[in-house]
Amino acid sequence: MLLSLTLYQFALIAKHELSVAEGFNVITGETGAGKSLLLDALSLCIGERADSAMVRHGADHADIYAQFDVTANGVVAEWFKDHERTLDDQEILIRRQLSNNGRSKAWLNGTPVSLAELKSLGALLVNIHSQHAQQALLKPQFVVQWLDEMAQITALALQTASSYQQYQQLRRRAEDIANRQAQRQDRIQLLHSQLSDIAPLLSVDYRDIESEHEELSNIEALMQEASHGLHLLDNDTDEPDVMTLLGQAIKLCDHQISVSQTFGQVSEQLHLAQQQITEVTTLLSDYAEQQLPDPERLQELDSLISLGHRLSRKHNLPANDLIVEAKVWQQQLELLENEPSSDVLAAQIEEAWQQYLQLANKLNAKRTKAAPTVCDQLVAQLQPLALPNARCEFVFTARDSAQYNAQGCYDIDLLFSANVGMPMQPLHKIASGGELSRMALVMQVLQVTNADNNAAKPMLVFDEVDVGISGGTAQVVGELLRTLGQTQQLLAITHQAQVAAQAHQHILVQKHHHEQTQSELVILTEEAQVDELARMSGGLIITDVTRDHARSLLTDVK
Repeated sequence: MLLSLTLYQFALIAKHELSVAEGFNVITGETGAGKSLLLDALSLCIGERADSAMVRHGADHADIYAQFDVTANGVVAEWFKDHERTLDDQEILIRRQLSNNGRSKAWLNGTPVSLAELKSLGALLVNIHSQHAQQALLKPQFVVQWLDEMAQITALALQTASSYQQYQQLRRRAEDIANRQAQRQDRIQLLHSQLSDIAPLLSVDYRDIESEHEELSNIEALMQEASHGLHLLDNDTDEPDVMTLLGQAIKLCDHQISVSQTFGQVSEQLHLAQQQITEVTTLLSDYAEQQLPDPERLQELDSLISLGHRLSRKHNLPANDLIVEAKVWQQQLELLENEPSSDVLAAQIEEAWQQYLQLANKLNAKRTKAAPTVCDQLVAQLQPLALPNARCEFVFTARDSAQYNAQGCYDIDLLFSANVGMPMQPLHKIASGGELSRMALVMQVLQVTNADNNAAKPMLVFDEVDVGISGGTAQVVGELLRTLGQTQQLLAITHQAQVAAQAHQHILVQKHHHEQTQSELVILTEEAQVDELARMSGGLIITDVTRDHARSLLTDVK
């Protein structure tokens, strides 16, 4: 339930905090006073896109705060859990800020929230029915969805649609495989050929092969260099070598240890160096005296290097990258070879089709069973709205199997007649604007009242609820909304005094022209409400007669 709506520098409103009552809240005011501003502000708080034009002229930004009571609202609590947010209180505060540069920000209980998150949460808190809802009645899809909701078979309808989409996906896959069957075989052969060519390189490390090849190609020169290095370090000739000179240095230092600690430290390091050089000479000796490698090994390495260079030129890739590319080829080959055969795919398509038919037939059976009862409910609500002869009927027309779709196997039309002796026809052919308006309102109300009574209900918002109605019909609409307000919070804009009189709270929007035009929100009580109802009934000049009429409207409220 919406507790309050606070606006700062929003359009024509400089600053205002509005407390919203339980039940039926109504908004009235002169044309152009800014009645829709409240709905715009509320829409922003539930994730609608912002417009910098909504920022009051001269201000840097606008702020809107919406405070909701979510006590015992399980779906909201579940939303917080699913989005890993903490719900510490039974109230939540949504803030939306609009900048005059076109940017906007949003916060939920003081924490930043994305527009997508805000929109999904907003759908649980507020349900806005626009003044264009009557146009939706002219779309067959809306009528079908409404029937499913009234019959409480939306889950089955979604399951049927999902089944049909799965069937279509399998069909498209089969068509795709059939269309590229020739290319598929060519691609498989090409991948086999490419993988066969590169196979010798897949079992080795190409960098190691290159290193080994370079060493073996220069092995005799390297052995000679090792022998020369060994001679410099340690030899049996009269030529000086490192080990001899190092031994002399050690002997010199050892003689001076008793005189200076420094010589002791140097001697210790020289002994370590002597050990390391001994290890190095062993390595050089082994390398210099090794046997020459097998020529076949060098030939094998030559072959691998040549293969790498050839494939590198062929595929325009470095040899090392070819190894990575080969893994991609292998994956592609496995996918192509594992594609189901036409027989297997045909069986899967038939199985999916039969599953869809089973669901579609079950859905149609439930729709046809529920349709008469839903029509009776619809007529019962329409007749008091100056449509005493209203009749309606759902007509189911079987489609050709090629025309089956996600909605099922039948076209469903809602036929209507408002006059005695006149045949029922589709709404778009015979219903007037006023009749469509009443039909839309009743369908929305039935949709709400038919929902699970134990579930938390979002606030209902009706924009221009009285389009196309007046007089006694408007009073019936008002009574309908007041009754609905006994179990659910409503907010509606109206131009009809008969509707406004039924509200539990009456909000007046007034425009004042000072240095800068400003709209003001006023909660009306007693005589102020009488004056507003009189204005709505009788125009600019309010008389005792129009006031008495307004009082009578309030007296008639049950």
